[in-house]
Amino acid sequence: MIRAFERGAPMPEPFDSLAVNLARFQAAHVAGYARLCASRGVDPQAITRAGQAPAVPTDAFRFARVFAFDDAVATATFRTSGTTVGARGAHPLRDVATYDAGALAFARTVLSRGAESATVLVLGPSATEAPDSSLAHMCTLFAESLVAAPPFPPPFPSDAPSFFVEDGRLRVAAFEQRVASHARRSGSARDAPIILLATSFALVHWLDAVGDAVVALPPGSRIMQTGGFKGRSREVSAPELRRAVARAFAVDERAVIAEYGMTELSSQFWEATLVDESMPHGVFVEPPWARVIPVDGETLAPVPYGEVGIARIEDLANVDSAFAILAQDRVRRVPGGFELLGRAPLAAARGCSIALDEILSASVPDRGAG
Repeated sequence: MIRAFERGAPMPEPFDSLAVNLARFQAAHVAGYARLCASRGVDPQAITRAGQAPAVPTDAFRFARVFAFDDAVATATFRTSGTTVGARGAHPLRDVATYDAGALAFARTVLSRGAESATVLVLGPSATEAPDSSLAHMCTLFAESLVAAPPFPPPFPSDAPSFFVEDGRLRVAAFEQRVASHARRSGSARDAPIILLATSFALVHWLDAVGDAVVALPPGSRIMQTGGFKGRSREVSAPELRRAVARAFAVDERAVIAEYGMTELSSQFWEATLVDESMPHGVFVEPPWARVIPVDGETLAPVPYGEVGIARIEDLANVDSAFAILAQDRVRRVPGGFELLGRAPLAAARGCSIALDEILSASVPDRGAG
């Protein structure tokens, strides 16, 4: 599906057909998912579409083994951010090839289109510094492979920095020097856009550090912003942060686009303001191998179009874990995609709690190695 998407070719298999096969595979090899299906009275061999398969709550990744292979086989394990209470969620991957292929294919459509000769810089740590962070992995992948190498002589030195958070510190001066060096080496700033990847948290701290100063990025540059908007001293709204970031880097607001992803997924969702003039900020689009369905927080049934529910996310790239997950984020389907409306209150996610209990229950014998 990913390769067909890259070629602009028809999908080789219907979404539901692949989802049904994944549900059967995961029920056979992930013991917790087998328990969930049994508790719901769902026979994986009898389902015919994705929506009939139970979804796994994201909290299950904190307490259960949600993967279909032996621990020793994993080549990467992504973990949720550390908290002061409770376990961190873990998402082991047998390998990262599918994750990488999907991330690059979709980002090249919504983020780097029209900037194929850009340089990617990151206000965040590298995968070397944060090896269990899926976001650091994605940003490192993009820094290395998202765009073609700039054809401007002389080439950038191989040791030129691309990541500007080290040991938890934002390297403001180093970033400013890198941007200035980029313009000089490119020969013409007009020909050398920058794709800046950053978390909302890093951007808030950048704005605190530079005040009213402007570090102008070259024309055609764009900025990825991801994550929540809470800083240590205040909370910044999405529109307020976008306006401030656009001013601080001298780019159009439509060139500041949000990414939505999570440790428990293998796919990402993006705002499409760079590639579709009709799309507003706050609306995210899916790749053909993923769907976001708002469901009732208690019954887990889909809600009518335009109504708010919690996010049931079907991600076919989650081959070895859970192709359908329940995230405690509030979403609503709108023309062109879905709106992300923040975290659901605990009372509205009772269905997630019940599903988690069913996964952890030992009342049904294990049926697989997972």
